[in-house]
Amino acid sequence: MQASTHLIKGNLEVKISKRRDLPCFREFKERKSTLTRNLCIRRGSICSGLTSGAVSMGAELARARDNVETVARSLIKFRSVKAQASGGDVEDLAPINPHETSTGTVLPFVGVACLGAILFGYHLGVVNGALDYLSKDLGIAQNAVMQGWVVSTLLAAAAVGSFTGGALADKFGRTRTFQLDAIPLIIGAVLTAIAQNVQTMIIGRLLAGIGIGITSAIVPLYISEISPTDIRGALGSVNQLFICIGILAALVAGLPLSRSPVWWRGMFGLAVIPSILLALGMTYSPESPRWLFQQGKISEAEKSIGTLYGKERVPEVMYELRTAGQGSTEPEAGWIDLFSKRYWKVVSVGAALFFFQQFAGINAVVYYSTAVFRSAGIASDVAASALVGASNVFGTVIASSLMDRQGRKSLLITSFSGMGASMLLLSLSFTWKVLAPYSGILAVVGTVLYVLSFSLGAGPVPALLLPEIFASRIRAKAVALSLCMHWISNFVIGLYFLSVVDRN
Repeated sequence: MQASTHLIKGNLEVKISKRRDLPCFREFKERKSTLTRNLCIRRGSICSGLTSGAVSMGAELARARDNVETVARSLIKFRSVKAQASGGDVEDLAPINPHETSTGTVLPFVGVACLGAILFGYHLGVVNGALDYLSKDLGIAQNAVMQGWVVSTLLAAAAVGSFTGGALADKFGRTRTFQLDAIPLIIGAVLTAIAQNVQTMIIGRLLAGIGIGITSAIVPLYISEISPTDIRGALGSVNQLFICIGILAALVAGLPLSRSPVWWRGMFGLAVIPSILLALGMTYSPESPRWLFQQGKISEAEKSIGTLYGKERVPEVMYELRTAGQGSTEPEAGWIDLFSKRYWKVVSVGAALFFFQQFAGINAVVYYSTAVFRSAGIASDVAASALVGASNVFGTVIASSLMDRQGRKSLLITSFSGMGASMLLLSLSFTWKVLAPYSGILAVVGTVLYVLSFSLGAGPVPALLLPEIFASRIRAKAVALSLCMHWISNFVIGLYFLSVVDRN
């Protein structure tokens, strides 16, 4: 029995010695001599005691070891230990509940980061209603190929931006990268608004594209690194929600075009406002604690954690960062490593998600729905496009509530199935003569259902899933590669869709 007690005490000391930096462990150490004599952890009606002569030595030792390990695990998760010395019982192990005890909050800073997502969506959608009007002013009304270049130049530049975004964020930090990113976003918006020829328009779209490419990489990265684990899925899907809001804002901004054809310049110029707000907001936003910790800026990381979650959670989160940092000693992977036997399958999954997301045709709707509705004989074509944008926002809100309950895979299956069914309805409305009288209504209904299905899974899930499936040493480069596939696919659709439609 004496040997059993010494073994228990030794295991307990090893467990606790690894966590001496937390105040609750100092208190626990002071009481360890009492704990080893009689250990009782009560959770509901369950009480496990270690007493002499209660069971055989072997069974007692096994139970004691389990109890000691339970205490060690609980201490990581619990903030305080309220021990009653009399009677030798340890009671009232209070779990950390960030929703009740934390004095910090991440939501305002998530909102600031989502200005980048709004700009992402706005620059994608602004050309939808404005294309015909700017084409007439810039002299390319009869040139479908050049119109395609006006649309897709943004996307080619975004591919470059998505590659550089991760590197910039790792070098300068997340908040500073947001501020640097505001520069091409502002200049690009100004150039597109004042363009007197197609060359100036394309240069402006190039700069804006670099800006939204960078935001596509760092917005989900920043949100995931400052979000509590229990709501990370919901906050991650907020990125997609604000992209949809940006698209909707661009479509709604086009409503005055029927009364004022030159309003397309104002539509492009409006993008300056959220760009400035993003730069200013990031001045007051905390840096990612994970990035600060990786840079060895411990005091700044603690300050950032206090701002985000409350000062009382600083020791716990710092311990988690240290544990995560000790989990892998492997160096960061190179580009060639992504295609090694160890990683190529998971990297292929990430790239395929974005490939199928784009070639399912969503951005053909985002860029050209107004032109398609006009060809279907719908008088209020811009308004119909705004309805499509609203359905995108509505579906994304629903997806946000389901993300952590239904799982990523089930949402993807439901989403792609719904997209296929709605596209079948849309194609039948144009090909079946019996449906010809209703082709306009069916075109709108089919497109709305398609966008709604997309927003339930195919839209928000890939960007949220990538950081979860990639190992830490390949995460930055693998996400960049997957986003590059997104932008290349997007570029091909934007460049050639209108030409294909015109030929038919």
